[in-house]
Amino acid sequence: MKKTMILGLSLVSALAFGQSKKQQDIEAIKSMCGCYEVTFNFAETFSPDEEYEFHKRYRSGGLEWVELIEDEKDKISMQHLLIVGENQIVKHWRQDWLYQNTSLYSYSGDQVWDYLQLNKKEVKGQWTQKVYQVDDGPRYEGSATWVHTDGKHYWEAESYSPLPRREFSKRSDYNLMLRKNRHEITSEGWVHEQDNDKIIRKAEADELLAEEKGYNTYVKVDVSRCKTAQKWWAKNEAYWAEVRAAWNEIYAQHNTLNIKTKVADKILYQKIFNLGDEVIAQSEFDGSSVRQQVKEIILSHKGEQ
Repeated sequence: MKKTMILGLSLVSALAFGQSKKQQDIEAIKSMCGCYEVTFNFAETFSPDEEYEFHKRYRSGGLEWVELIEDEKDKISMQHLLIVGENQIVKHWRQDWLYQNTSLYSYSGDQVWDYLQLNKKEVKGQWTQKVYQVDDGPRYEGSATWVHTDGKHYWEAESYSPLPRREFSKRSDYNLMLRKNRHEITSEGWVHEQDNDKIIRKAEADELLAEEKGYNTYVKVDVSRCKTAQKWWAKNEAYWAEVRAAWNEIYAQHNTLNIKTKVADKILYQKIFNLGDEVIAQSEFDGSSVRQQVKEIILSHKGEQ
């Protein structure tokens, strides 16, 4: 009886510790919401080709509002909104965090994302970060464990992705990026650190073109500085909820995705943004109709699987 009681208490303690750890994870993830002064910094650091000419360093920044748009038991979703100048809002990237998630889309090149089913044991205690394009299309996804130790709180994982937006229209000397992402919560906000491989993927093998260091800082400032972004989102959030729903119906099929950026000289994200402007200008909002229109736009950009 005494032995059984000890085992029972041990189990309760383990469960309590597990819940405490998950709560720490949730608090770390949600702490990335808010108003930030951001800097984006990238520099190429190495190439195996001695004749390779390193590209100029990239540096940018501004104000960014990170809005909590979903807060469920095992899912947290956050929308990034970049404030350009005084009042212009750019719908930026979105990140979803899913606990012990077994469904992933892995980028394999040429605008193709392969569906992967992970083993439950492999993702025990882990969080998947799913990063989406500005039009809520797929970008990259990775699964790993949040670490809380020695006063540090961080998460890091590897995943393949298309070329970053800062380069995809300017370069054609590589076609795939292996991202090594690290998100760390700091006393000032958070840091997104990257060690990226720029890869030339060929049928026979992958070839490393260059390595790159990324260091993006998010320094929290008073929320009043992001009022324009908050107002923009309040006006547009219903439309983008239907955009996400349209994409989710496609993701839920668990098929390989081949999404063409441009079809007949028309760009996917521009079509979705233009439809949003039309919908917001209308006096009535029909969610089911909007979702269907968005889905038709997306499907018109699907290539052969």
